[in-house]
Amino acid sequence: MKRLILFACATTALCCASCSKEGGSSADDNSSAYSYGSFTLKDVAVMMSALPLQNDQLCEVYDAVNSSSGNGYDEEYMMRDLLECPGAGVGDDVSTKASSSYSTPLKDLISDYLAAKHPSTKASGADVQAYLDELASSEMQIYWPYSENWDGETFPIITYDPGYGATSNVGYEVSYTDDGLKVVDSVYVDENVAASRPVWVINRNDDSGFTPLEMYVSTKSTPAIAAKDEDEEDDEDEEYRDLYMKTFTMLRNYDSWFAGGSEFFVKCGAVSGFKASKEEDIKLYTPTVTDLMINVKRSEVGKELKYDAVLVTDFSSALDKLAFLVIEDDGGTHTFWKCSTTVKYKGKAYGFDIEIPLNSKDDIVWRGQLSASYFTKSPIVTGRFGDVIISFALE
Repeated sequence: MKRLILFACATTALCCASCSKEGGSSADDNSSAYSYGSFTLKDVAVMMSALPLQNDQLCEVYDAVNSSSGNGYDEEYMMRDLLECPGAGVGDDVSTKASSSYSTPLKDLISDYLAAKHPSTKASGADVQAYLDELASSEMQIYWPYSENWDGETFPIITYDPGYGATSNVGYEVSYTDDGLKVVDSVYVDENVAASRPVWVINRNDDSGFTPLEMYVSTKSTPAIAAKDEDEEDDEDEEYRDLYMKTFTMLRNYDSWFAGGSEFFVKCGAVSGFKASKEEDIKLYTPTVTDLMINVKRSEVGKELKYDAVLVTDFSSALDKLAFLVIEDDGGTHTFWKCSTTVKYKGKAYGFDIEIPLNSKDDIVWRGQLSASYFTKSPIVTGRFGDVIISFALE
């Protein structure tokens, strides 16, 4: 049984000498592995719990995480957006977003908190701005799991990702007495707590630069094919269709809830629009790779999510095998999966080598080749690929 030692919430300034540096924390502080510059995830959680939060700031965070979710991301509020465009979610166009409607945005509370910890000197103002700049570039965020359950009033427990796949941690519970006195208690937090009441998790997000369901398709145009010989079969009536992913169902969460939901990448390699008049034409084609990012929230495990995402354009009867890969993103160094896709010409299969990118720490949910005929069995084809279920349609 793990023993959790609870401690009182501190109000130490994040930029003071006691803050942890990368690799400089004590051996029993799990957050040392999650240090960024002059602060840790724990430091930011302590600061957030010390701020004079009111409903206006709760609504700001709620608006941001819901906007992120609506854009296809997790329930997250990047520190960058918090400081530069209050209430903006990941994927919002901050250049066109209306000015803040919050009377006191969260960034003002953070600035005031940090300024109060310094003497009133010009140097201190520069120190505060330097810290804010560092925080904005840290890729830290507020993650609010199960935010859809918020009643619009209850104040959050604020915690942080302790790392190492932990499933529980200390949290700082913010509340107010009837006479307006703020109270911060140290409490035990796990996912069951987060599902039943508001919990803000300070964690890190390095996927915000990706676009959900973004397709990386080769810009190479369909090659011009020479006129066919008289003895070639007439294939002018070839019907091209597009292969769609229609639904996606995650059967289990892959990471600790402190790290957020699951970010899947569905990657499909194929030769689009294949149509050769002679064998020499085959070398004019190159395969394309479609790369779709799918965010699945913690609350969506087991739920069928509907999509209308193109996996292969100009799907022809000459396609033989497709390369198919599903991963759950966990970062690491860049690597690739060497695979192939094939087409058929005059009854003979021709292969095209592909290198599909992934990361060394990614969970490989499923990878292999899929027969093109698999997708023609019925209008909707559904299959299980590891711990996900996906349905397809040719349209």
